[in-house]
Amino acid sequence: MVVIPGSSAAKSVKRDIGPPLKDGRMRPPDVFAAFVEVLTEALDEHEATSADLAQRVYLSRFHFDRVIAATAGKSPGRLRRRVLLERAAYRLLTTTHSVLDVGVEAGYSAHESFTRAFVRAYGSPPAQWRHSPTRLQIESPNGVHFHPPGSLRLPAQREVSSMDVLVSMVEHHVWLVGEMLIRAERLRDDQLDERIELSVEGVDDEPTLRSLPSRLVGQLDMWGAAIEGKAYDFAVERGESVAHMRDRHAEAGPAFLTAVREVCEQGRLDESIICPGENVEVYTFGAVIAHVLTFAAHRRTLVAGALHDLGLDDLDGGDPIRWMTQRG
Repeated sequence: MVVIPGSSAAKSVKRDIGPPLKDGRMRPPDVFAAFVEVLTEALDEHEATSADLAQRVYLSRFHFDRVIAATAGKSPGRLRRRVLLERAAYRLLTTTHSVLDVGVEAGYSAHESFTRAFVRAYGSPPAQWRHSPTRLQIESPNGVHFHPPGSLRLPAQREVSSMDVLVSMVEHHVWLVGEMLIRAERLRDDQLDERIELSVEGVDDEPTLRSLPSRLVGQLDMWGAAIEGKAYDFAVERGESVAHMRDRHAEAGPAFLTAVREVCEQGRLDESIICPGENVEVYTFGAVIAHVLTFAAHRRTLVAGALHDLGLDDLDGGDPIRWMTQRG
């Protein structure tokens, strides 16, 4: 669950809080949920103490600290500092702010103290990590993490399943078709009736039966590397032999599939993935899956058609309908 300040998700945290215990105290999970909501809204209130946060969830400082530590495995202050460090890491990747400015926003008054804390959490100084990032989330037993661009991620109350990804893909499809129709309405009849070549501008330049399979394997390899916080070298795809493609696919295919299965089973599709490169970007795992399937469908169709033209027509055009039905 993602909690955004002032959002319906944040308000739902309060609605989801169960009835109090017989002595009037809140249940520990409810105190923790309320604390996360308060923390989301108070991330930049560096002057706010644990006593202030305890007051906002209507608890004494002692009871507040004890319940949060028991539920989260850390004191409220340590949990807050970790979340601020995760946000600082995101700022380093997505802004041009100086390391000093990022540290100040995270609540550190001195560059040295921010650097020490960052090195403990991420293994390298902020300036160095900015150019060779690894991960955004710092390992934690409580499952609360900073969720870009400005919210917190709670352990899921409801698992986001693979079916939800499919629904999102359909929603995107319906939206995109609508946008295409809006633009098509501006065209003349002769433009609308002009034949479209198989090569699609803006997707692949001069596609061949060598370049397309190499890119299909490359997508799996590239995003598998991103999941592990590694960069991908596109040079491997230049003039790649089919034998080498098969070797890469034997590793990259199962690895990517395993990662997808894990995040779907654990409801972690909104988890962030860093895409390294000259311009580092941050995406969710669900968005990566949608991206891979979208462009893979286009490339697979072109490959299936080219193979068919060469007499290799036993793949049913790449249609998954029979394959999935036979697997049950």
